[in-house]
Amino acid sequence: MSQSSSSSTSGAASARLPVSFEFFPPKTPEGAAKLRTVRQALYQRSPEFCSVTYGAGGSTQEGTFATVREILAEGVSAASHFSCIGATRDSVREQLATLKAMGVKRLVALRGDLPSGYGAGGEFQYASDLVAFIRAETGRDFHIEVAAYPEVHPQARSPEADLQAYAAKVRAGADAAITQYFYNSDAYFRFVDEAYRLGVDVPVVPGIMPITSSTQLMRFSDACGAEIPRWIRLRLQAFGDDVESIKAFGLDVVTDLCDQLRNAGVPGLHFYTMNQSAATLALLDRLALSA
Repeated sequence: MSQSSSSSTSGAASARLPVSFEFFPPKTPEGAAKLRTVRQALYQRSPEFCSVTYGAGGSTQEGTFATVREILAEGVSAASHFSCIGATRDSVREQLATLKAMGVKRLVALRGDLPSGYGAGGEFQYASDLVAFIRAETGRDFHIEVAAYPEVHPQARSPEADLQAYAAKVRAGADAAITQYFYNSDAYFRFVDEAYRLGVDVPVVPGIMPITSSTQLMRFSDACGAEIPRWIRLRLQAFGDDVESIKAFGLDVVTDLCDQLRNAGVPGLHFYTMNQSAATLALLDRLALSA
């Protein structure tokens, strides 16, 4: 049965809905210290794992791996983002060995973006190539997550081409997927059903972006192709610089979205924290998702 057509979970079952949190590697000692405090607050909600992003062309690799090491040392499962654009088989093989030695058990395998000024280069063209290579090199040593785009990847030729690219990643050996954030649950349900009809039925975990700043949200969404429904965009614009009203409205909107997803039986929720804890904790409180 696909996730969108499964029966509603009971209150007891939904309270155990797995959650995970995403961070980006801090660039300063102050940022690193702040992130440690943020993580400790979020660990109280017993995440299944925490993921750490990877800059364009692996530009933050050192910071990514350092943050992953800290999370593991804090006793929490850590997933390293791992992009392949511009990489060689030898460089990927070396990085996989490093991660395995660190004790990493999960990877988020991505094509990734090239840093500005770089040509195409590298020995991997698609994320599916990376997933297949990881499986060939390491067997089942890693649980591999891949990206899914309910509202279509911004660089995809067509929705069908995007769906086929997703299917290729799963068939190459991915265990699960995490979606780009969205605010229209129908986009997620349709994506899962269409993937299921292709025979691709790995868990698809919705990515959740709390709303705390309208300007930040607009900038991110324009860059990554995430749709902000017109009614949400207009309400946010109407609040102007009223930060508290934006946060309260955002909390209502995203709580309702998470409720719709939970009631449909999603396998978990993955929160894009932006290295902050307050908005995610407020959502988890509203949803009564606690340790």
